[in-house]
Amino acid sequence: MSKKLFSDTEIQKLKQNPNVRNVSPLAITYSDAFKRIFVERYLAGELPRAIFEAYHFDVSVLGMKRVEQCANRWKKAYEKDSVIGLMDNRKGAQKMPKRVLTPEETIQRQQAKIALLEEQVTVLKKLEKIEGRCFTRKDKLTTDMKFQWIQTLVMDDGFTRFTSYFCRLLEVSRSGYYRYIQCQAHRKQREKQDEIARDLIRKAFQRRGFKKGARSIKMVLENEFNMIYSRKKIRRIMRKYNIVCPHRKPNPYRRIATATKEHRVIPNKLKRQFKQGIPGKVLLTDITYLPYGQRKMAYLSTIKDGSTNEILAYHVSDRITLDIAIQTIKKLKKRRHLLHKEAFIHSDQGSHYTSPVYQKLLKKHRLGQSMSRRGNCWDNAPQESFFGHFKDDIDSRSFDTLAALKSKIDDYMVYYNNYRYQWNLKKMAPVQYRNHLLASA
Repeated sequence: MSKKLFSDTEIQKLKQNPNVRNVSPLAITYSDAFKRIFVERYLAGELPRAIFEAYHFDVSVLGMKRVEQCANRWKKAYEKDSVIGLMDNRKGAQKMPKRVLTPEETIQRQQAKIALLEEQVTVLKKLEKIEGRCFTRKDKLTTDMKFQWIQTLVMDDGFTRFTSYFCRLLEVSRSGYYRYIQCQAHRKQREKQDEIARDLIRKAFQRRGFKKGARSIKMVLENEFNMIYSRKKIRRIMRKYNIVCPHRKPNPYRRIATATKEHRVIPNKLKRQFKQGIPGKVLLTDITYLPYGQRKMAYLSTIKDGSTNEILAYHVSDRITLDIAIQTIKKLKKRRHLLHKEAFIHSDQGSHYTSPVYQKLLKKHRLGQSMSRRGNCWDNAPQESFFGHFKDDIDSRSFDTLAALKSKIDDYMVYYNNYRYQWNLKKMAPVQYRNHLLASA
């Protein structure tokens, strides 16, 4: 269509031409007879302008561009469909008589309309349910879950033309959804890689029967599986596959029981200088309780090397008498070769350690003594930390007898000293770190 508009005078003049069927300010419709004559003469070699002027058309009124467009359009239509292609088949150009439908045809059409309406009602009901779910759950869904839901609705449930609608409903971008579809192969590949990492991390997590956190898992993977994963990746895999490490509950009782006045308190010689880099010099000790069986209680006394974190001696008893501390010292005496000549034992101000009998025994074995300040558990923090991790790894309530509990503790001490890698020990186990310090001394 040409952009040239016809004035009212030009319209009246064009309507008088018998070769014009209809004319408006924007367009003009020619008769089928004129179009056939034009094509015949045009193919014979005449120019379009000459043909239009021969049939009383003012080319200056029509515009030469409109004349050329008509010639090009009619020629293509004639070459494609012959004379039929030149006929005007637009609505209103020819009035075809309406065929009267038979009663059977009328019933069929009405049934088809009813079926279509029922299908539309079903679709609307589905959409109403989907909308309800979207509004109640969209805040709980991640973006990937929303994209996956849209994909299910569009591809599986047949809502192929509702992609934009569902994206608006779930408040996600349509471009993001299509990018999600395009990256499915990459996600599947990454999922396979995550599953491989998950299996390795689970093996390290359960290694030697004790659960571990991200740092311990990283060290186990490096030392025993020759696999290096970042802590960020390990934590992501643990979150993704719900691999949960037990966490210590904070102790609400920060104050340690005060010593009796009859016993003598020793000054704090250590002053929190736990890591002195000398194996066997700083020895930390304490006692913790272990409930087991039916309302039974056991007690664990340990002596820990402050520099290497190695448990040098421990004793388990069902009585919290002075004997538990005495027996721990006697077991330590058997490992005298691991102690430094200036070794001293640091403890809290509990009655076991302020006892004259206990202090006399330390002097007999040429061991110095130091005590935390009154009511200050932080002065013996590494020992308290060990008990916390110990109770994370061992559920003492699951044992019915003291013998079974002792056997489990024996296994744990072997694991802790030889196989539990620690971040602040240059990713080594306590015994391994002790040998490292001795070798570099």
